[in-house]
Amino acid sequence: MILGASFDTPAENKTFADKYGFGFQLLSDADRAVGEVYGAKRGEDEEYNNFAKRVSFLIDPEGRIARAYEVSDPAAHPGEVLEDLRSLQHAS
Repeated sequence: MILGASFDTPAENKTFADKYGFGFQLLSDADRAVGEVYGAKRGEDEEYNNFAKRVSFLIDPEGRIARAYEVSDPAAHPGEVLEDLRSLQHAS
């Protein structure tokens, strides 16, 4: 399952998902509490501090974070995650 989260409201997430044809659910973290816990919230002195950092997590079947990513190349990122997922599946 793939989930996304942003600091936008549910209505803003719906508009964004509809516009870009997202095939997965976007969750709203408007109060930024989840972003704070997962290290996605930028510091007040950082540029673009109104936006979450681009981070993602590969979570194993037991609900543990198997890998954390700071996403610098959004186009290449899905392939990286799929490669890691295959490695984890072969390791178990």
